[in-house]
Parts: sequence; structure tokens; C-alpha cells
Amino acid sequence: MMKKTLLFLGAASAVAFAGNSEALVKKHCASCHMLEQPKPEQIPTLTAPAFDAVIFHLKDAIKGHEEQVDFIVDYVQHPSASKSVCESNKVAKFGVMPSLKGKVTQKELKEIADYLLEKYPHPDFVRMIKEILKNDAMAALKSSPFLINSDNLPHMTKLLIQNWDKAKLGLTPEQKEKLLKIRKETMGGVAKIKQQLEPLEMEVADAMIDREDPKSVEKQLEQIARLKLEASKIHLKCIADTTAVLSEEQVAVLLPFWE
Repeated sequence: MMKKTLLFLGAASAVAFAGNSEALVKKHCASCHMLEQPKPEQIPTLTAPAFDAVIFHLKDAIKGHEEQVDFIVDYVQHPSASKSVCESNKVAKFGVMPSLKGKVTQKELKEIADYLLEKYPHPDFVRMIKEILKNDAMAALKSSPFLINSDNLPHMTKLLIQNWDKAKLGLTPEQKEKLLKIRKETMGGVAKIKQQLEPLEMEVADAMIDREDPKSVEKQLEQIARLKLEASKIHLKCIADTTAVLSEEQVAVLLPFWE
């Protein structure tokens, strides 16, 4: 009888603890972070990352329950872009959360952290986000890593922009300085080529619209080919110079699908 009573009391305490933790999350977090699993069409409209996404990235970046709890407790009190486990482009979109220091006790923060780590992410969300990441990786493989793209950016530059302040990448100030120099040189070279390409391509397009003989634009086509060759060389140099600055582990963070 005593054993059953103790088991009942233990279960009741656990339920009460979970209820208190949930109440704390709703009180301090729900005004910004979505508690339910977001649908794909909802993600672009969110004003802060849903907890499914936050905890997914946290568990991906930091292993070990105690370490994850410590991160949440510290980050909520002292938030900064450099500590974030989310992509830098997401931090730029949502901004850095306001500090809750002094508004929540250490004990409450640990209760909140334990609750979030136990509840999130939902299995369906993990499957969805992994599918999205897989599709993104495949799209990146299909996209040229060096030719001028729709954003006029080398693929490596786009990846760095997305992960610039991500804790998992861990760029040092010295690395950032070198990478910014590489980016400036690359972008400058691409911009000059783009200025020369646009009028040449327009001439070719106009000639085809006017149904002129293709031979009439052979000179322009040869110039376009030479310019695109130069653009390819610039972008290949960008890749080589960038990966020379990064460690093998950092390259694996940027290009996990190249492993």
C-alpha cells in the first residue's frame, strides 16, 4: 500500500511540475514563439521562430541534456547573434530576442528548459524540416557553385551569409576579416563582368527578335563566352580562397551534402 501511495504521489508531482512548467512557458514565451507545430505555409508569416524550429536547431548544435539546459538558461538572459544556434539569415529576419534577465528566476528557467527539451521538436516537424533541408541541399547541388546566379552571388558567399554568426560554424574575428576581403574582391569582379554582359546579351536578344542572321552576333557571343569564363574563374577562386580560410569542420557545416 505504501509503495502504491509513493508511486501515486510521484506521478502527481510530475504532473504538477509539468503543468507549472507549461504555465511558465505560456507566460514568458508564448507571446513570441509559436507553441504548436507550424504548418509549412505558416513558417514565412511567423514573427519569431516556432519552438519546434528553435529546439530542433539547438539539439542539432549542442549535444547533452545538461549542456542544452545551460545554453537555454544563459541565452534567455544574455541573448546575442553570436550565440544563436539558428542560421544568421533567420536571426537577421527575426532579430535577437529581448533578455528576460530579472524577469524569470534561475529555477524557473531550468523548468522551462526541461519542458521545452522534453516536448520539442514534434516528430512530424523533424520529418518535415529534414525533407526541406534535403531539398535545399539537392537544389544547391543542382545550382552552379561558381557561375553568376540570379542573386549575382557566388554560392559560397550565399552560404556564408546564411551562417555568418551561427555558433555551429564558429567563425573567428580573424576568419571573418579574411572572408569579407574575399567577398569584396569577388563581388567587385563579378559586378564589372555583369556590366559588360548585359549590353552584349541585349544585343543578341534584339538580333534574334528582329530575326537577323545568327552570324551577325558571333562577335558578341564570343565576348559573352569570354566574360562568363572570367566569371567562372573568379568564382572558382572565391571557393578556393574561402575554403582555405575555413577548417575542415567548418567546410562540413557549410557543405554537409558534399561529404
